[in-house]
Amino acid sequence: MTSQDKLFKQQKVRTHWDEKEEKWYFSVVDVISILTNQPTFQGARNYWKVLKSRLLKEGNETVTNCNRLKLVAEDGKMRMTDVADTEQLLRLIQSIPSPKAEPFKLWLAKVGYERMQEIADPEQGLDRARENWRKLGRSEKWIQQRMTGQDTRNKLTDYWKESGVEKSDEFAFLTNIIHTEWAGLSVKKHKDLKGLKTQNLRDHMTEAELIFTALAELSTRQIAETDRAKGLKQNATAGMKGGRIAKDARLALENKTGRKVITGENFLPPVYEKKKINKK
Repeated sequence: MTSQDKLFKQQKVRTHWDEKEEKWYFSVVDVISILTNQPTFQGARNYWKVLKSRLLKEGNETVTNCNRLKLVAEDGKMRMTDVADTEQLLRLIQSIPSPKAEPFKLWLAKVGYERMQEIADPEQGLDRARENWRKLGRSEKWIQQRMTGQDTRNKLTDYWKESGVEKSDEFAFLTNIIHTEWAGLSVKKHKDLKGLKTQNLRDHMTEAELIFTALAELSTRQIAETDRAKGLKQNATAGMKGGRIAKDARLALENKTGRKVITGENFLPPVYEKKKINKK
């Protein structure tokens, strides 16, 4: 059970899953209603109106960046309402004086402190990652492969930054090119195959998938360095070449073993697996 589950319990919070952005959006008024114990929906709306005005005056970007989506209202009709993604919601919670918000605030303080420790000593971040994967039941062999793959990934993104690729959507674009080339399907379709939504795809890859992902990204970086690739277009070309090397290796292995490298295997809890089967 997550902190959010414990906090909201059985109280309803309207949500929306954005397939394109792959993120959840939450009704701000619903969350405020729960945290402030507002007896009526109008009371929660008024609280949010006052809070929003104060935050705007303070220059809080959380409010100015809030989206509006059509969600089912009390009368059953679809009406526009303010929504926030997880990051925005956590920032808003920090502005609400409520005992129910304390678990979130304590968690945020803990995460912030741990992040500061990791900046000062990156090894601590690696140790925490290993420990978390152990708690989730990952084998030592899988953990080592996951860490090796992450190191390869970091070196590639470092090169991208140095060569003029900086925006997160550009990183995602290049990553998808590499992945589609070697795996034969996009990152999103690979996640769909495994029944994933908000989960990190790499955290649910098999050992073979991790190895071929690392091979594709290692090849991409070395080709980009050799060709002195600059900007999005040239790095995309390097990505296709690097992905193709891993694709050829994947096909060769599949021909020898008769087994597919890309699979629907994942590490989701049984309840998610059951839902995935029922959908079929």
